[in-house]
Amino acid sequence: MLFCSLVPSCRVRPSTVTDKAGEYVPGLRLSDFKVYEDGKEVPARVISNFAVHESPFASVVLLDTSGSMESRLSLGRSAAIRFLDGLRPEDVAAVYKFDYKIEQLQDFSSGRDLAPMAFAIKASGMTTLYDAILQAANALTARQEARKAIVVLSDGMDTYSKTSSSQALEAAMAIGASIYTVDMSASDAGGVRNVQSAMVLKSFAEKSGGRFVATPGGPDLRDAFASIARELGHQYTIAYRPLNQARDGRWRALEVKLSRGDLVVRTRKGYRSPKG
Repeated sequence: MLFCSLVPSCRVRPSTVTDKAGEYVPGLRLSDFKVYEDGKEVPARVISNFAVHESPFASVVLLDTSGSMESRLSLGRSAAIRFLDGLRPEDVAAVYKFDYKIEQLQDFSSGRDLAPMAFAIKASGMTTLYDAILQAANALTARQEARKAIVVLSDGMDTYSKTSSSQALEAAMAIGASIYTVDMSASDAGGVRNVQSAMVLKSFAEKSGGRFVATPGGPDLRDAFASIARELGHQYTIAYRPLNQARDGRWRALEVKLSRGDLVVRTRKGYRSPKG
């Protein structure tokens, strides 16, 4: 994960470091990481801090209840319940549904039960996926937890948002929230629609340092949510002073590499420099 709200300071938080089996890897040192900004390695002399944290996290679960989810709504509810079940006692989550409008089903809570009203919902209307991500980011803004996540359970096809996909992504990145997406259309027989929805959801996950889950149910989804809960509770933080101090509002590409070839790091693709 990465925060760069103010130059001259920048904090890079790789969302996850895993082994080839997808399991979180503890015990890494600063020497295991290399940070690159706009293709240039960040020298050790400008790195001011490296830390490992285990901390609570706050998340918003977004359940797509639009008409296109009619045959998959029960599966979506089950997925939401599985995610809530995997949270630790110190973690909190809020749940929203979205179709042509966005509605909160339950506020941030450490409870693990889905609100009863969620079981009376019927799928209908258009899809405001991007607006929902923006609202989730706004809801997470006031949270004090070090880690923030947005979990999207959707077929990925936005049809009614006023917000663009880039605006939704930047809102999430601005507060340091990773987006985890589950492709609910994967339960269909396939086709162009599935490919398009998967591309949308995968893009949100990859650019924000989250994870794309291609399986909407079964043991694979259970294992993926368990792994996500573990990784959200752990973070590596690297603070450095960017060599490019220009406040020009431009995109700064970010890459984090590891010295060990048997490990995988997922992080944000960059940040936007402050302007003015």
